[in-house]
Amino acid sequence: MDNTKETILIGDRVLIDPDPAQQKTSSGLYLPPNVTKKEKVQTGYIVKTGPGYPMPDREEGDNAPWEDQNKVTSPKHLPLQAEEGDYAVFLKKSAVEVEVNEKEYLILPHSAILLLQRDKVIN
Repeated sequence: MDNTKETILIGDRVLIDPDPAQQKTSSGLYLPPNVTKKEKVQTGYIVKTGPGYPMPDREEGDNAPWEDQNKVTSPKHLPLQAEEGDYAVFLKKSAVEVEVNEKEYLILPHSAILLLQRDKVIN
């Protein structure tokens, strides 16, 4: 990632660095792009996540008449289950390819992730 610019993901989006090991066989042979494009799932490491699912800041009918109705509050979000550094298995058709500093990444919604693997923290 470019250190001079901040990358901000919106909502429930996840930025993934695709796993290059998936493009080769167990014996080390690289597969042609047309073979890997037929796969329905893909794997990769999560580089960054968005803030999460937006939540309403008030319940309906919870407005107090003395409060300023036009007051702007910071949005609240339900955090995502995925975290930076997780290894993800996701639906490839939901991913959008982007290039940052000549490196390819994928952006996809959190709902497209099928499985996460995370290093277990032992106390």
